Amino acid sequence: MQRVQRASGPDWRKLVVTAVLLAMSILFLLPFIWMLTTSFKIEKDVFVYPIQWIPKQWNAIANYKEVWFGDYPFYVYYLNTIKVSVLTTLISCTTSSLAAYGFSKIRFKGSKTLFMIVLATYMVPNQAILVPQFILYRNIGLFDNHLGLIMIGSFSVLGTFMLRQFFMGLPQDYIESAKIDGAGHFRTFWSIAIPLVKPAIATYAILRFIWTWNDYQNPLIFLRTDKLYTIQLAMQKFTSMSGEFYSLIMAAAVSAILPLLIVFIIGQKSVIEGIALGGVKG
Repeated sequence: MQRVQRASGPDWRKLVVTAVLLAMSILFLLPFIWMLTTSFKIEKDVFVYPIQWIPKQWNAIANYKEVWFGDYPFYVYYLNTIKVSVLTTLISCTTSSLAAYGFSKIRFKGSKTLFMIVLATYMVPNQAILVPQFILYRNIGLFDNHLGLIMIGSFSVLGTFMLRQFFMGLPQDYIESAKIDGAGHFRTFWSIAIPLVKPAIATYAILRFIWTWNDYQNPLIFLRTDKLYTIQLAMQKFTSMSGEFYSLIMAAAVSAILPLLIVFIIGQKSVIEGIALGGVKG
């Protein structure tokens, strides 16, 4: 029996779903749009009703100048946060990918047991080790400096577990062929394994950068000097000092999240490729 062909025409179900998702997207974007437009306003227009989505009087230059070069210069905290986030991301991606390759492609006695021990440490909440970590850092000279802050996020159990799953999806034939050609573990890791899981590493790098940029707890505990503050501590301090000026607070908030948007927009292709790679592996 031949199937009856459907009449050509618009798929109303898809159109309705698309319209609903578009409306929800706009709804979720409204707070960000309000924050952005508020950062351009003079203070007396911030809470004008109805809301002025397009400011009648623009004060963007003065607001952002005060945030970046005023009493609490954001450019200093920006440089600190970029330094900590970039170095933490680079070291964490290196250590996590090396550990993931070792646990997935190098066979040695007790490898599974060792991996389970490493994975079990992820169940320990960070708050439970803050006190001993604080005492240790103070005694070895890593307290109140960026090196200590970088070291905290440079070794990730989650990153090792995540990347190990992708390395396990690589065909073992590639590894064996490299061994036959005389390549050692490092050459195989760098020349064969890394190019094949590059989207996964890029995905983890983006996540690690965002986590480090947004980290508030560790800088709060391990930093004391004002000039070493990261952007999250600067936001808290700026908000407490400028609580009556919402236009300045919104300008600071926009400045704080702008790099995250840029990183995600640039790296979204790698994120999609990493998700696709995880969906078809093994």
